[in-house]
Order: sequence, then C-alpha cells, then structure tokens
Amino acid sequence: MGTGLTFVERQARLTFDEDHYYVDLVFFNRILRCFVLVDLKMGRLRHQDLGQMQMYVNYYDRKVKLPDEGPTIGIVLCKDKKDSVVEKTLPEGEQHIFASKYQTVLPRKEDLVRLLEEEGS
Repeated sequence: MGTGLTFVERQARLTFDEDHYYVDLVFFNRILRCFVLVDLKMGRLRHQDLGQMQMYVNYYDRKVKLPDEGPTIGIVLCKDKKDSVVEKTLPEGEQHIFASKYQTVLPRKEDLVRLLEEEGS
C-alpha cells in the first residue's frame, strides 16, 4: 500500500449508542502522521458507503488522533464505482475520503507496459 504505512488493526470496532460498526483495516502513515482507514466493499460503491466512511473519519479525528497528528484519511475500495456518486455524495473539495475500484485479476503484462508508457509520455 505504500511507504510508511504501519498496520494498526483489522475490524476495528466503533460503538455509538449501543450500535457497533467495524472499520475493515486501520493503518498509521508514519510519513503523513495520520490514520488511514480502509473499507472493503464487494460490490458497487453506494452513497451509504461514503457516508459510513465519513463517520469513521470523523470518529478518528475527534476521539482517536492526537493533537499533533494530521487529519484521518478514509479509503473505500470497491469492485465498481460511478464517479457521479462520489461527486454528489462527498462535499466539494473533500480531500480526506477517496473511493477507488479494485481488480480481482491483474491486467496482462503487455497492458501494464502500455499503460506505463502512456503515463510517461
């Protein structure tokens, strides 16, 4: 997932008014000095998934992080996403919550080489 990430917890339980919620993966980024929360979704991204991540990020910012640490980052990984859902759900200019598609099968080597060449030009 990148340089500087330290694993903190899997299935971190948050409890609000006797209701339990679980953050799939919690990391701490030593370089950015902030928590990174990851939620894994098997299907397509729904607006509720982004709202749930916003709740997790708010909780960590208000209850877990130390004053000298950076704002919490939330990442929702899903099998399919529509950019319009992300755009309409998150506040304009949101910089701490991200949604991205994952692939269950890696692209062919030739396709990866072509993509890298396109990015380099």
